[in-house]
Amino acid sequence: MKRHLVAGSGLAALLLVSAPVAFAAEDSTADVEALIVYGQGQSRQVQTVDDTQIAEAVAGVSPLKVVDRLPGVTFQSADAFGAYEWSTRISIRGFNQNQLGFTLDGIPLGDMSYGNHNGLHISRALASEDIGRIELSQGAGAVSNASSSNLGGTLQFFSRDPSATFGGQANLTVGSDNMHRAFVRVESGEVAALGGLRGYFSVADQSTDKWKGGSEQRQRQYDLKVVLPVGEGSLTAFFNRSERREQDYQDMSQEMITRLGRDWDNTQPNWALAVAAARAYNTGGALPAPFATVDDAYYAGAGVRDDDLFGATLEMPVGETFNFFVTGYGHQNEGQGLWYTPYTPTPGWNTPGSTAAPLSIRTTEYAIDRKGLIGGASLELGAHTITGGLWVEINKFDQARRFYGETAASPSRDPLGFQSNPFFTQWAYGFDTRTTQFYLQDVWSVTEALKVNFGFKSLKVKNEVSTVFVADPTRAMSGQIESEDGFLPQVGAVYTLSDQIELFGGYTENMAAFVSAGTAGPFASQRQSIVDYVAANLDPETSKTLEGGLRFRNDRFQGVVAAYHVTFDNRLLSASTAAPILGLPAVLSNVGSIETVGLEMAGELELSDAFSLYASYAFNQSEYQDNVVSALGVVEMATAGKTVVGAPENLFKLELAYDRNDFYSRLGVAYTGERFYSYENVGGVDAYTVVDLTVGYRFSGTPLLEGLEVQANVTNLLDEDYISTIGSGGFVKADPAGTAMTILPAPPRQFFVSLKKAF
Repeated sequence: MKRHLVAGSGLAALLLVSAPVAFAAEDSTADVEALIVYGQGQSRQVQTVDDTQIAEAVAGVSPLKVVDRLPGVTFQSADAFGAYEWSTRISIRGFNQNQLGFTLDGIPLGDMSYGNHNGLHISRALASEDIGRIELSQGAGAVSNASSSNLGGTLQFFSRDPSATFGGQANLTVGSDNMHRAFVRVESGEVAALGGLRGYFSVADQSTDKWKGGSEQRQRQYDLKVVLPVGEGSLTAFFNRSERREQDYQDMSQEMITRLGRDWDNTQPNWALAVAAARAYNTGGALPAPFATVDDAYYAGAGVRDDDLFGATLEMPVGETFNFFVTGYGHQNEGQGLWYTPYTPTPGWNTPGSTAAPLSIRTTEYAIDRKGLIGGASLELGAHTITGGLWVEINKFDQARRFYGETAASPSRDPLGFQSNPFFTQWAYGFDTRTTQFYLQDVWSVTEALKVNFGFKSLKVKNEVSTVFVADPTRAMSGQIESEDGFLPQVGAVYTLSDQIELFGGYTENMAAFVSAGTAGPFASQRQSIVDYVAANLDPETSKTLEGGLRFRNDRFQGVVAAYHVTFDNRLLSASTAAPILGLPAVLSNVGSIETVGLEMAGELELSDAFSLYASYAFNQSEYQDNVVSALGVVEMATAGKTVVGAPENLFKLELAYDRNDFYSRLGVAYTGERFYSYENVGGVDAYTVVDLTVGYRFSGTPLLEGLEVQANVTNLLDEDYISTIGSGGFVKADPAGTAMTILPAPPRQFFVSLKKAF
């Protein structure tokens, strides 16, 4: 069955590629009503989706889920919105999330991993309704991108500009599991008395019960953006605040799903069961049914985050040929990730007459204070456009592991609130990261048909760690690790064969800096000897990407075919060694090189004035080239020739859209091939196919009806039972018994209805 689907996907994409010949018309310059723009004129594989695609998805959707339809992209989450951060995983051409680059209006978001040390997730950075467009570079981002993690692709998010006229938008959504979301945005329009200043302010408030287990996930966001004309240029400023409170789903294993079912979760609201399991574990007694191990379930887990992201950009032309911009930004974050743990009971729990519980709350606590400056300029000199720029960021990141007491009779703390008054601090570290990046590029229009670009960036990142407190003196760390490469080139070319076809190709080198955190990267060992060893001996990860292809476009069709080859060197990965709740340091290993080859095809065809068809197919083969060998020459992991974790070989997307006479609908089908969560490929999940449906109607005719719209969304329409997230508890060496707690089932079919009114 899998083979038939993959073969069919390739055939569908090839049929779309042939469409320019089959449907060529006399007027080949007309525009397609495009779902996706395929980066005409770019020497890299680039696609752009606009806010229409976000608006027609489920309200509150993560923008990452929207770009899942693009070739080479796979995205998973344990919730219908793709916003539950512990579970969100995006992979592009075999690169995992922490090896990609992400920006919002040019401002770096870090690697968007859970507990991010140098940024924040896009679902917290901006309400989805305020996103204007998303640009994906699958292989290599522009040389100017402000990112120190983009070994692979780059996702750039752009906020919507304020409207020139007064107005606004009000949306209300309700749906499965008591979901409700309210969104309101008010546009000031141009204010002549303030020099033509225009702006908007929006509020989004969302809450939903989990689709299994107890408690809820909720978030409130405030977005403010203003634009002031300054001569021929503009001054843009923004302030975005997010308050996120999300209850976790329990990490599961294949064995747990077989024994307990996919709907098994943490015990909340059954406090007595969690206490009984913890008491049995700590006294050596029999665990209550249906527990087989104390890790089968905890009472609850949660992520609590408050973020403020702000900045201002001045863009100014000087004369006819010179332009410059400068952006200053800041980001402040306070966060806690917590679990109720039986491994560290509340002190005094076993004292006669004590009210203390045989469990406690374990937190990993975060505080970010980032400040940065980005500047750039462009100069046109005849056939040459020369650009250059500088990015500087200073980031102070504090991280700690603490434990908070609980009472046996009933919970005394709110898992969706910030915890205070710990009874034990295990460790606390301070990290100072200084990032400096410079770039220079020339785009040369050699002829009307041929354009070439060549440039480079220089990246230097200093990671410094200091110990604030450690209960175990052997965990004290101090020192500095540097990642530096003064010349990371990017060259490319675009050649226009005709007004319908262009060829493109390029070569890019990138480097990823070491991570500054006590739970990831070289500092996760929490040992001074490892810090010293990494500083003296290890190099940061690097990649070399070569890609090329063709783009097609006429009045009824647009599409792209691209092939690529990627080499990874100095690859560092961490293998999980125990249940995630134990918080044991992962084993940092250099897994040598990885070779990746792949093919991507995508196209969109206007079948008629009302119907359009989109399809994409991607083949990706990412393989480890080396075994993981210890200093004594012992093979620790037999990874040579194995497929990279989290990277499916085959991806197929198909979407049929209808839009006519104010009625619109969209039916999407997505196939994701088999994936591995073990480095030795002994432990993986099956392929799956998911169908989503959108149906809507736009009213008109009277002032009350103008701008009114109703939309219904059904996610996982066929109620497919599959595993979404893998690696939630870390990737493992091998899992022959299926006991690794590192997978999360996908949500079942869910329904949502939105009422929207523009005014």
